[in-house]
Amino acid sequence: MLTHIKVRGAREHNLKGIDIDLPRDSLIVITGLSGSGKSSLAFDTIYAEGQRRYVESLSAYARQFLEMMQKPDVEHIDGLSPAISIEQKTTSRNPRSIVATVTEIYDYMRLLWARVGVPYSPATGLPISAQTVSQMVDRVMALPEGTRIYLLAPVVRGRKGEYRRELAEWQKAGFTRVRIDGEMYAVEEAPALDKKLRHDIEVVVDRLAVKAGLETRLADSFEQALKLADGLAYVDLADGTVGDLAPLPGGEGLGVGVPTLQTPDTHPQPLPSREGAQKMKGTGIPANRIVFSEKFACPVSGFTIEEIEPRLFSFNAPQGACATCDGIGEKLLFDPQLVVPNEALSLKQGAVVPWAKSNPPSPYYMQVLASLARAYDFELTTPWNQLAPDQRQIILHGTGGMPVALTFKDGRKEYTVHKAFEGVIGNLNRRMLQTESAWMREELGKYQTAQPCEACQGKRLNEKALSVKLPSAQGPTDIAVPTRMSVADAKAWFLGLDSQLGETQRQIARAILKEINERLGFLDNVGLDYLNLDRTSGTLSGGESQRIRLASQIGSGLSGVLYVLDEPSIGLHQRDNDRLLETLKRLRDLGNTVIVVEHDEDAIRSADHVVDLGPGAGVHGGEVVAQGTLEDILAAPGSLTADYLTGRRRIEVPTVRRRG
Repeated sequence: MLTHIKVRGAREHNLKGIDIDLPRDSLIVITGLSGSGKSSLAFDTIYAEGQRRYVESLSAYARQFLEMMQKPDVEHIDGLSPAISIEQKTTSRNPRSIVATVTEIYDYMRLLWARVGVPYSPATGLPISAQTVSQMVDRVMALPEGTRIYLLAPVVRGRKGEYRRELAEWQKAGFTRVRIDGEMYAVEEAPALDKKLRHDIEVVVDRLAVKAGLETRLADSFEQALKLADGLAYVDLADGTVGDLAPLPGGEGLGVGVPTLQTPDTHPQPLPSREGAQKMKGTGIPANRIVFSEKFACPVSGFTIEEIEPRLFSFNAPQGACATCDGIGEKLLFDPQLVVPNEALSLKQGAVVPWAKSNPPSPYYMQVLASLARAYDFELTTPWNQLAPDQRQIILHGTGGMPVALTFKDGRKEYTVHKAFEGVIGNLNRRMLQTESAWMREELGKYQTAQPCEACQGKRLNEKALSVKLPSAQGPTDIAVPTRMSVADAKAWFLGLDSQLGETQRQIARAILKEINERLGFLDNVGLDYLNLDRTSGTLSGGESQRIRLASQIGSGLSGVLYVLDEPSIGLHQRDNDRLLETLKRLRDLGNTVIVVEHDEDAIRSADHVVDLGPGAGVHGGEVVAQGTLEDILAAPGSLTADYLTGRRRIEVPTVRRRG
């Protein structure tokens, strides 16, 4: 069995043919002057060769998806393990990536709410339970007479596959029609499906028009549909929407196909909230659909949850994402304070910056403002902060559909049109939606700010996901509440959750809570207890991202791996630094080799093996000055590191401070 990583003839960058033996399953610190070759040895030689060999061992098909590093300039290396590099760089700029998802804490939270959570009705605030077939029949019979409906069994919901065998089975069972991805087909004429894409397939169980005496037929059809689709059935109206029909007593809910009620928005629809964020397919419920479930339904509002599965709580899946913001939690909206940054200026002086960018200001926009000034009795020379609030509202947000006389001059003639004014912000929204110019999008984006989604209040999830709650000391709690907590607060919340659960819930949740608490503990141990779990990855510093990945690796429980880290102690308080070193030792104790590029004195003193590179930087470095245990380093005569560790050299405190 190999006990050392043996490097021979390493000449990468400024390394001068280094020969070195590093003990496996140890904490190794590589130190030395900046530029002495520490990263060249640790990352560009040892890690690069370990990663390259691992990728080479995979099949040609798998290799095409992985980036293989170039072979380093080294004669040979023995005793390498599969290598993982944990560098100081931001993990992801994707707005969907947050601390909880990177560390897999959110995956376990989704599983916890799916297995132990109790759904509550948004209308009554009470737990909801299963619907019976008779309740479903009564709901359909309450529709106006003559309403034409399709009774569907949703057998496939957002799943990949070809489903040729299943289609043959449904045809054999006597079903003649299916709806695939929104299109109706005779079952024998169903198209070949791409197995790499997600599909929705509903079997048409019955087609009928509501009239008296249908109860028995409806009950039989519902039973067939529920059996086919594991307790779920859809009733889709052939004409019109559910909202056009007479509402149920107590109001409608999402479960009957009515879109979520939102605050009226007088402005045009803005773009998706983040650049590069795409519209998610399949969010929300069609307006002509009533959802029935044997499992969870509110008898008062009709609110129904088809299934409580982990994907329901994922803001990266259409089943759980807020339909308004697509799971981003915020939207980019034009900010009046950026549109009019200097309120001391008048409209004539260019108070409305997007319209005054040209010099002189565009005559078209100035003529629009002059027409508004005549219609609403204000002067173009009046400073913005002296205009009446309703006048500013009209300029920014428009006339609300009321026509206004707009007079234009093109040099030779003058003409007047009567139409509603869309407002400056409405104009900017329309231009942003219509333009195909990247430059124009960038220019208009300067006047936007991210604001919480008005539908989900920044929680990223739809009403169904937020209706499933766990008991806690604060009352029934949805999954968004602990996600918004800091690591320290979430740790305390989950530790106290066990006492709030019933006996059956406690048995189910025990293993899940163990994983969540361990991962929160790892984050706490590396000094990240202040981070909120919903903090986006793109806002983290390089050091924070590195320590998050370190905590994730400990949580993975891998052994026999070579980890290479780049100065993980940067930015840490001394208390957190001690906890970080304990974390590195724990990673080592799992049976891994941990190589750390580090200048920190405590890290050097805690290492099992130290390599000191030097003696200088650049062309003057690249040599092993000393290596071995701490005692070996301290006894080395030519080691600059040893001189400072022993006190033979020190940086004196200046007696005279410079001014300034």
